[in-house]
Order: sequence, then structure tokens, then C-alpha cells
Amino acid sequence: MKASEAAIAMQNGAPSAGQAWRFPADPLFRKLTGGIALLVAATLLAILIALIGEGWHALRVFGWRFLVTGTWNPVSGQFGALVFIVGTLISSIIAMLIAIPVSFGIALFISELAPRWLRGPVSTAVELLAAVPSIIYGMWGLLVFAPRFAQIEPWIDDHLGAIPGLGVLFRGPPMGIGMLTAGIVLGIMVIPFIAAIMRDVFLVTPAALKESAYALGSTTWEVVRHVILPYTRTAVTGGIFLGLGRALGETMAVTFIIGNSNNLAASLLMPGSSIASVIANEFTEATSDLYKSSLLALGLILFLITFVVLVFAKLLLLRLERGAGSRP
Repeated sequence: MKASEAAIAMQNGAPSAGQAWRFPADPLFRKLTGGIALLVAATLLAILIALIGEGWHALRVFGWRFLVTGTWNPVSGQFGALVFIVGTLISSIIAMLIAIPVSFGIALFISELAPRWLRGPVSTAVELLAAVPSIIYGMWGLLVFAPRFAQIEPWIDDHLGAIPGLGVLFRGPPMGIGMLTAGIVLGIMVIPFIAAIMRDVFLVTPAALKESAYALGSTTWEVVRHVILPYTRTAVTGGIFLGLGRALGETMAVTFIIGNSNNLAASLLMPGSSIASVIANEFTEATSDLYKSSLLALGLILFLITFVVLVFAKLLLLRLERGAGSRP
């Protein structure tokens, strides 16, 4: 084929003799996957628009005071989100303080320390815990964990409550349910998700890197600290923020064990409430437009909190990737 004929064929979309023929379904598949991605983005935008539209009445009535007011009284028509925002953040922070080190230990044991015959059963158990419905965790927390935790709370009050400055966080009656209980159960729920991600990324660390470190006399902890974690830190950070997103949005388990109190208390042993739990408890009772709009405004706040967390996670991951790429 002459050069001019080849140029004309390429302009008409026909492959030249040196070009590989492309299956016609490839462009269709590209458009289909792109359409699905756009559908996900459109769904997310539609949810945001619906929450803004339905919650705008409450936001217009209360303004910015809706975020900083702790009063929630459907009888008088006074609504504020402060108690629920604080409850959501505190319970999630407690959950992550528990879940991150435990998940790291589980993943390290499976990938580096456990014998081969034990890795499979432990990994399966972790994945099964991730598949347990949240309402089961809530029932277990209410019927099994809370009564036993109530027997430990007097010791917490006597010992941790005596710490200067921080003692107020651990003083309260032994009720079993409360903010600390909700945080512990949330942590147990989040552990399988973070542990599974950490395990997978630890296992894909090149064996040559680890063996080289061991050959130089490094201990297991030194290999983990100086080889595995630097190699997998981006994925590990993403897994942690994925668990945080799960903790922020959890509903049923928290509803069972947080106590569902609309008052803000300094002690972690006292009952509290989260955004998800108050929506689940009171949505069917919302008889007035302002009441319903206030609950949907809470949903909007939870949506924005989760969105901010994910954006922060993405920025942190990009920074980690740039830092890793700039290293020699």
C-alpha cells in the first residue's frame, strides 16, 4: 500500500497493513464503563441535591446555629445537631483507636508470623466477621457485651476516673451502654475491614525485599517497620480511612448500644447519640415538616462529614505517593 493510500485509509478509520485490527466491541465497552462511572457520580449528586432540598427548611429556620446548638426538642420545635455531631465523631475516634492497632496486629500475624496451616482459617474468620450484619453486632453488644462491660465500669470509674485532667471522661454509673460501649463495638466491627486490607497488601510486598532485610540481620519488627510499611503505606492508609467511613455511617449497631440520649455529657460512660442513630430512631415519629427537615439536615451533615473525610484521605494518599516518588 502506498503512503498516500495508507493515509487515506487511516483518515477513513480503516486499519493499515501495519495496524492491528481492533475488535468493534472495544469502543462500546469503553463507553459502557464510562457511562456506569458517570451514573455513580450522578447518583451521588442526586443524593446530595435531595438532602439539600429536603433539609433546606431547617437550615433556613435555624441557620448556622443548627450546627452549634445542643437542644433537640420536637415538642417545642427546637432542633440542633451539636450533640449528634459530637457523638458521631467521638464514637468513630474510639473505634479507630481500637481498630487500627488490632487490625495491624492481625494482618502482621497472618502475613509474617502465622504458620501456613493457620493462615487460611484465620483469614477466613476475619472475612466472615466482615460479612456479619451490623444489627447482629448491635444485638450482641446489647445482650452480651453491655451487661459484662457494666461490671467493668466501676473499676474504670475508680482507676481511670482518678486521672487528673482526664478523669472526667471515665466517671459515670455502671449502665453498660454509652459512648464508650458504642465505640468499642464499632471498633470490633471495623477491625475485619482494615485487617483484611492490611493483610492483602502485606502479602504482596516483594519477598526479595523482605529476604534482603532478613539477610542483613533485621528482626521481624525491623522488616515490618523499614520494608513492609514504607512499601504499603498508601494502601494501608486507604484501608484505615475506609474503616473510618464505615464507623461514621454505622446505624443499627450504634442505635442498640449508644443509649440514644439527646444530652451532651463529658463522660464516655454516659449515654449519647449519633447522627445515624437519631435518624433511625425518630424518622418515623417526625410528624411536622420542620422535624422531618431537621432529620434530613442531619443526614446532609453526615454526608458532608463522610465526604470531607474521603477528600482528606485522597489528598493524604496523593501526598504519600508524591513523597514516595521523590525518594531516590
